[in-house]
Amino acid sequence: MCKHTPPCPSADAADCQAARVSDAHPEQGWDLLCNGVVLFEDTGHLLPDGKVVAPRRPAVAGRAA
Repeated sequence: MCKHTPPCPSADAADCQAARVSDAHPEQGWDLLCNGVVLFEDTGHLLPDGKVVAPRRPAVAGRAA
């Protein structure tokens, strides 16, 4: 699917979110990557085979009382 040089990571690679955006929809909160992954603004993504990957949110530091 990817025609970039060097090629973008495949949809099943650990770094699949590093692929280039092929179709941007920031007004809807998602982008289609050239490897077929749909990347959501909350960092969750949908793989081409329909598998959902939950968002990766940073740990929240403890709050002062």
